Amino acid sequence: MEPSELPAGGPTLIQPSERIEEFLVIERKFSEYDHFLSIGLANIAAVVPGIEQNKDKIARACAIFKERGVNVAIFPEFSLSGYVWDDERSCRPYIEQSRMENHVDWVEQVIRPLFDETFMAVILNGFRQGSRGGLLNSTFVIDRASDWFGGNNRYDKIFLPPIERRYTKTGEQDRLDLQTQWGLFGFTTCYDIMFSQLTQEYAVLDQVDAIIEIASWRSYARRDYPLMNVGTDTYYGDLWDMVLAAKAGIHQIWMIACNAVGVHGVSNAKFWGGSGLWAPSGLKLIQASRFNEELLVIHNIDIKGQRQLEIDDFNYAMDFDAIYQPIHGKRAFTRIRGGE
Repeated sequence: MEPSELPAGGPTLIQPSERIEEFLVIERKFSEYDHFLSIGLANIAAVVPGIEQNKDKIARACAIFKERGVNVAIFPEFSLSGYVWDDERSCRPYIEQSRMENHVDWVEQVIRPLFDETFMAVILNGFRQGSRGGLLNSTFVIDRASDWFGGNNRYDKIFLPPIERRYTKTGEQDRLDLQTQWGLFGFTTCYDIMFSQLTQEYAVLDQVDAIIEIASWRSYARRDYPLMNVGTDTYYGDLWDMVLAAKAGIHQIWMIACNAVGVHGVSNAKFWGGSGLWAPSGLKLIQASRFNEELLVIHNIDIKGQRQLEIDDFNYAMDFDAIYQPIHGKRAFTRIRGGE
């Protein structure tokens, strides 16, 4: 399998890839206009256990992204700690050590000094103590000015698979909408993306231009349909590819996804990688390796303009609004109109 994938058809300007330390750095250019958004996606593996090693890897990746002119660098779910595992006696103390409260100084002294007029933000995920007790899975938008830890630029994961319910609670806030100079962004974490209500609220009620999805999404699960001669060992990974494309196309929004790759150091779980960018058409523009650590740099993405082009061609949201309307005071929709 090639280290990165691009859709067939039409001319594509491809910049050469380069290996820097353990990373293959792959650069692509969406347009020639430098005022549009440039993102960095860290398709990387976390060392487990290895908090300090992971901090070093994140910092080195940030430095590479900055050098390449990235505006926003995005890292996978649990990139600071790595994913949880079954043995609670060893896992609980480890994730307590990894809590973001314990690493504020590192962010302030190592990550924040990298910011300048071009390299503006890092999106990083980790554990934190919830205000009502228990741990939360939180994604932090770290920039030069905001209170990144205690402020509002934070999203807490809502939907938790069984193993995560042992260690974390569902989020205290249901959505995060972040207005930027490039457009309006919503946030989801891993399993969240499987739930239509959440993405529908982002797309229809909030009218985001893009969703940033970070994950530790696994590869392997078996599905068989023997009489149809169809089967796969990588069902979970296949689902990642299908769902991201579908969410982008159905809602006519960008999907910007950053997933972990590699093998878990304790459980041996294998993560799918496949970080990438899906246009509001649902078409995949670029996707990272499912096996290797790569840093994707995508320059000059016209977030608002390209979405508008898609809507001008065929506006799904307008047709939805013609049939359904939000129920006042609730996050739900009905076909019943007032007075009918």
